Amino acid sequence: MTGFFNIYKREGISSAYCVNRLKRLTKTPCGHMGTLDPLAEGVLPIGAGNATRLFDYFLGKEKTYLARFRFGSTTDTLDRESEVRKTGSVPSRAAVEEILPLFTGEISQRPPVYSAICVDGKRSYELARKGKEVELPARKVRIFSLSLTQQTAEDEFELEIVCGGGTYIRSLARDMGKKLQTGAYMTKLVRTASGPFSVENAVPLDELTPENLGTYRIAAESVLPFETIEVTDERFFHGVPVPAERENGMYKLTSGGIFYGTGIVEGGLLRPDKKLC
Repeated sequence: MTGFFNIYKREGISSAYCVNRLKRLTKTPCGHMGTLDPLAEGVLPIGAGNATRLFDYFLGKEKTYLARFRFGSTTDTLDRESEVRKTGSVPSRAAVEEILPLFTGEISQRPPVYSAICVDGKRSYELARKGKEVELPARKVRIFSLSLTQQTAEDEFELEIVCGGGTYIRSLARDMGKKLQTGAYMTKLVRTASGPFSVENAVPLDELTPENLGTYRIAAESVLPFETIEVTDERFFHGVPVPAERENGMYKLTSGGIFYGTGIVEGGLLRPDKKLC
C-alpha cells in the first residue's frame, strides 16, 4: 500500500508509536514527515510504502502551529515537562504583540538543549539529562507569520505560528521571554497544517482499521506540487534521458495514465528522479 495518511496525533503518544501502529495496519514500511513531541498533538503525515521516497519534497514546506506560551517563568525543557521556575513579571498583551515583528522573517534560533540533535554521537537531551553542558549552535529558520490569537490565562498567551522546517517552537517561547526581560515556556502545541496536509482532514489513529485504510489513503501524486508529464518513450524506462519540451524543473510522471514517480527536466531532456511503481 503506497500513499500518505494524514494522522491526527493525540497528546501523550510519540510519533514513533503512530508510525509503528500504521506499519502493522498496512503491513508495509512507514515513516513520518517531521516528528511531534509526545506533549504536542495535531497533524502528523505518514508515508506508507514507496511514498516515503518523496519526503524530501516536503521538508521545506510550511507548517502551522497553535502554541501557548506562559510568561514570567521557565523550565529546563522549555515546556511543562520539567520543574517550573519563576523568572519575573508577566508582560501585558500589548507588550507581547509589540515584539512579534522581531521574530518574523528569517531569524537566528538556537535549538533547545533538550532536543534530538546529535552532539558527538549522542542525543543532546541525553547529555542534558546527565547534567552535562550542551552548547548547540544557532541556525537560520524562517517564520512566515506570527500572531497572538487569544490570552488564555493571566500569564498565558496563544499564538498562531506559520514557519519553515527546522523551527523549534519551544526556542521561540524562550527567546520571546528573554526579549521581554522575563522567562517563558511552552504549555501546549497543536500542529494544524504541514505542507498540503491540514487538521480538517486528519484522522485519529485509533479510527483506522484494516477495513477502512483505503478510505483514508491519500494518493502520493495528489499532494505533489508538480506538473505532470505522460512518458511514452520506452527508452526512459531503461534509464535513458529522453527529449521533453518543458521548462527545467521537477515533474510528476505517468505511464499509461498510471503514476510512475518523479523526473527532472534539464536542457530539454527528461531523466528519472524517484520511481514509485
